[in-house]
Amino acid sequence: MPLESLIPKKDIPDGWALIEGPRIYTKKSLFEHIDGQAELFFKYGFQRSVFTIYQNRENSDHQIELDIYDMGNVLQAFGIFSRFRAEDRVLGIGLDSYLDDQSALFYKGKYFVMLYSTESNPSVLKQFSMAVSLKITDHSPPPKEIGYFPKNGSKPGSIQYFPEGLLGYQFLKRGFQGTYIEKEENKGEGKEFHLLLAIFKNPQEAISALKVFRDNLYKKGKIDRGSPSPFGSNALKGEDPYQGRVIIVQKGQYLLGIAGFEKEKTVEDHFKEFIRNTR
Repeated sequence: MPLESLIPKKDIPDGWALIEGPRIYTKKSLFEHIDGQAELFFKYGFQRSVFTIYQNRENSDHQIELDIYDMGNVLQAFGIFSRFRAEDRVLGIGLDSYLDDQSALFYKGKYFVMLYSTESNPSVLKQFSMAVSLKITDHSPPPKEIGYFPKNGSKPGSIQYFPEGLLGYQFLKRGFQGTYIEKEENKGEGKEFHLLLAIFKNPQEAISALKVFRDNLYKKGKIDRGSPSPFGSNALKGEDPYQGRVIIVQKGQYLLGIAGFEKEKTVEDHFKEFIRNTR
């Protein structure tokens, strides 16, 4: 499907007109459009994009810019979306979305869509977003790994996908990270901690990465050597110099982790559910 065909032309909100574009950008020319952010898009598999500008017929200063990015597949589209979403303010379009006064973001299939308005106009942003979404025929489901993360206790809109260097470590490679709130009885909101899921080609590669993590903790942090872990033999517990308390478990082609918590008992149920969910 040509990217240009996803641009709303006649099916746009009343009182608006397309005044510039569609303009196509490739890997060679994306720097001309988003110089400071192009490298991030490349890491997530950017293929091509199309850009247009719409103008309000009654107020020429009121414009809406539309970018549609072909990211190659749904995982990479979610990944770049997850890096731009500021919080959980769902638009209700595509597989996931974000809406504030002057911007709208969503991803659907392999496409990531961004709209920016020069003035506050969330209702018109939603109309433009719907017009684009209806043209996208890629109905790929969201990445399955998102569903592994427990919903209870999660910080809404916090799950992100990183194509490399998960948790700041190159040996963890690519994977997902979600933010949770550690709660204790008779107390209010506690500190944040993270659940992470690193993806490898096969179980052997995951086991090798667990060994590297263990060696890293041995040299730079601290490894717990007390009672056996309730998470099985392929588990690692200790203290990371950057992430704080950590537990890492190998399950199939994945390394599952929990990092930055204070008391293991207050987060143990979240981690056990995470491990059960992961297939």
